[in-house]
Order: sequence, then C-alpha cells, then structure tokens
Amino acid sequence: MINRKVAVAIVIAGLSFSSCKNEKKGNTEEDASGNTEKMSNMNTAFIGTYTKKEGHVDGKADGILTIKQDPETGEISLGKTVAEVINPSFVKLTSDNKYLYAVSELGDKDAASGFIHSFQVKENDSLIEVDKVSTEAFAPCHIEIDKTNKFAFVSNYMGGVVVMYRIQQDGSLEKHLQLDMPNPKESHTHSVSISTDNKHVYICDLGADKIWIYDFDAKEKTIQKNEQESVSLLEGAGPRHFTFSKDQKFAYSMNELNSTVSTFKVEENGGLTLQNSISSIPEDFTGNNSGADIHISPSGDYLYASNRGHNSIAIFSIDKATGALENKGYASTNGKTPRNFAIAEDGGYLYAANQDSGDIQAYKINSATGELDAIGKPVAVPTPVCIEFLN
Repeated sequence: MINRKVAVAIVIAGLSFSSCKNEKKGNTEEDASGNTEKMSNMNTAFIGTYTKKEGHVDGKADGILTIKQDPETGEISLGKTVAEVINPSFVKLTSDNKYLYAVSELGDKDAASGFIHSFQVKENDSLIEVDKVSTEAFAPCHIEIDKTNKFAFVSNYMGGVVVMYRIQQDGSLEKHLQLDMPNPKESHTHSVSISTDNKHVYICDLGADKIWIYDFDAKEKTIQKNEQESVSLLEGAGPRHFTFSKDQKFAYSMNELNSTVSTFKVEENGGLTLQNSISSIPEDFTGNNSGADIHISPSGDYLYASNRGHNSIAIFSIDKATGALENKGYASTNGKTPRNFAIAEDGGYLYAANQDSGDIQAYKINSATGELDAIGKPVAVPTPVCIEFLN
C-alpha cells in the first residue's frame, strides 16, 4: 500500500481524470503519420496530457491531443495536437459538444495560479481558444459541468479551493463563487461530481478523507451546504473520484491512498450513508499502489476502477438492489500508471490512459461478464492522462 506522504509527493503537481463520444461525418484530415485519409466513420476523443517534467511525471506531450476510434472494431489511432496548453491534465466537454474546457495544472513555482482554458469545438475537431482564467489556487486537476451547461466547477489539488464559474454564451467563463474547504493546509480537493437531477454537488477531499455535500440550484444560481455537511471515510483513505449507480440510489468513491472503493447509499435529501469499502487490488499484491479513476458501465451492471502500481483495471459487478460490489477480476493495462479511463457511450469498449508508459490500451467489454479483452497492443500517445470522447 502507498502511504499518505508518498501519495502526496506523487500528485503534488496535481492529478486527475470522463467519457463521451461523437461521429464527425464527412471530415477529411491528416493523421499523425502525415497521411490524409477519410475519417467520416471515426469517433474522436480529446486527450489531456502532461507537457513538462514534474515531481511525479515526465511530460512528453505539447498540449491537448486527439485520438480516432473505429466504432466497429474499437481500435484507436493517434490524431494530432489541437491546442498548445501547459499540462492540460484534465479536459471536459459540454454535453452539446460546443465547448471544451481544460485545466493548466501549474504549481506555485510556475505562475500566480493554475488556469482553466475555454475552447470552441470547430469542424474537423479543431479548437479555438475563447478564454483563460485563474483557478484561484494551484494544481487544478478536475472539471465538472452541470447538466444545464451553464456552470463549470474546477477542483484545485493545492489549497482546498473549488471555483464555480458561469459559462457565458460564447463559452467564456465568469467566476461566480469560490468554495474554500475548512482546513486549506490539509485539504486536497480532487473532483466535483453533480447528481443526475442537478440538485447536489459532491466534492472529494483527498486530504481530509471527506466528501463534502452541497445543495445546488442552477436556476437560482445558488449553492449551499447540505444539512449533512459531509461524510467521512477511514483515515488515510483519500477519496479521489466519485460516481453514481445508474438509478442514483447508490454512489461510489475511488480512494487513492488505501486503494479501496467505498459504497454509499444516497439519501433523499442528497446525503450519503457509507455502507462499506472493498479493496481495488488483489490480496496478494505487495507493491505500492494508488487508486485513480472510477466509472460505471452504461448498463449499470459493472463498476471499473484503475490502479496505478498494480497497473490494472479492477472489475466489479453491482448488485442493483443493494449497491454491493463483487470483485470479478483485473485486466492489465499493459503499461505503466493508468490514470483516467473512458467507456464508450455504447458500452462496448473501454480505453485506459497509461501516463508513464505513454500509451492507451483499448479493450472490448464482455457485456455478459464485464470482463475486458485487450484489443491489440497499447497505442503510443505521449503522457496521456484524461480521455474525453465527443458524444
């Protein structure tokens, strides 16, 4: 197991982690090898990356990249650099695909703060930058957009700061308010998740071992603490990412520091009741590991979690009546340090970004068992961190 000090060192410059899909019909573009080919039947994903050497990573990319996916075979190929941004480690699309947002994960030695960039998504998947604003703290590592596409939330790993922005008609951002965690020296806010009904906001605070709970009203533009202010996890758990069951009755957190997945019952008022936690790594694994990302299949039958160290995707079945998880095995990512991973919208394929080996592994999902079957070898992509499919 990885201890807290080691984990913080690994992620001191920030961390991260989403999934969607789209067809761009009739587009012709040049691939990474310089060949011009018809891409009309291919799907596009934007890839968040690291671009420079940090304490926990040796960035090799030069900005936001694209990959192309064949929806028939699941195979992928490297596209091109579409925006030059320093350490765009997390990227997020609005649900209408009009705008892409990317953090610039900077520390206090790089700039006065981290930044969030706004891009308009154009034909041939090109990006036009429309805005760049401060995240009011350092090492921004996650972006969440509400269901109305009118608000964006950015989590800063350093300083315990979450900033809520209003999304303007042209995709630019206006700071709406700032949420400061009670103990900024202790807190490491790693992600914001919003309930499907858009009424509740959940903040994973890795440093405080808490998930903070807020009531959200997009129409009134308000956010306030829930009557249950937070839920606490086991000391040293380090909640990092959070997701909901398909029926929204249960929620799950991927806990970075003790490599567990926690199950919660979602109460009617948006509160959370911790039910149990289960290991994301095998009992006989003795190496260092830190949990990373977590996603549920579109069917709602399976939960997947990525392990950095064990270098695997853990597979769990979900009991839809109780929310309980049952371990069904592991799939090697055939690379090093899998961060974010994405599940195709149709639920047929999964893609894991191996940050330190510089590649992405594609899998075919067995709908009957949840098992992952690797599709060939990993495809070389420089320092990939986040995968975001156009939908």
